Amino acid sequence: YRNILFARNSEDAKRIQSSLTDYEIEYKIDWAKALSLLNDCILEEEFVPAFISPIHDKDVNPFGENKKEHYHVVIMFDSVKTAEQAKEIFNKIGGVGCERVNSIRGYARYLCHLDNPEKYQYSQEQVRCLCGADYTSTIGLTTDKYKAIGEMIDYCLEKRIYSYAQLLRYCRNERFDWFRVLCDNGTVVMKEFLKSYKWTIQNENLDNQSIPQTHVFRID
Repeated sequence: YRNILFARNSEDAKRIQSSLTDYEIEYKIDWAKALSLLNDCILEEEFVPAFISPIHDKDVNPFGENKKEHYHVVIMFDSVKTAEQAKEIFNKIGGVGCERVNSIRGYARYLCHLDNPEKYQYSQEQVRCLCGADYTSTIGLTTDKYKAIGEMIDYCLEKRIYSYAQLLRYCRNERFDWFRVLCDNGTVVMKEFLKSYKWTIQNENLDNQSIPQTHVFRID
């Protein structure tokens, strides 16, 4: 990391006096402390927007050994905070380490390893959003929309779906990331695809129908 603020203990926090504006803090929580965090909703009581990652239980180190289970948490302040003020929240939840994050989008995507295909891909739906934090909007990229539309096309082809209503119901219940793309600006392209796909299926059926043969009998 570059330009990261570390506060490993109270002495470090007192020594570091630089103020941070519109910044995010990332830290790891011990597994036992994480359970306490989830049960008691300590962060919610602080009224600070935050993202809590899925439990990272499949991370490995460079030697292929499993890392200790942990959560990644990002908290976002609306105003200037010192390292000591951030550390006060960390102490309440048993945080290990305190690091300034240069890009909220970049680190929010790291919560699920979205840009690290070599690492285990954790579910975006398991990210907890507190106090108004919107994970989907934060991590959103234009390329994600194109990827989602491509996945929907493949799904419709596999399941032979050409009803937009059927696709929309499925997305709402099973794939909210697709549903969001459809509601935002993906409806037109998917409707055009489904209309064309329906026409293709109907014409394939016509082509595959056997043409009745006319038999001519000669009677002498």
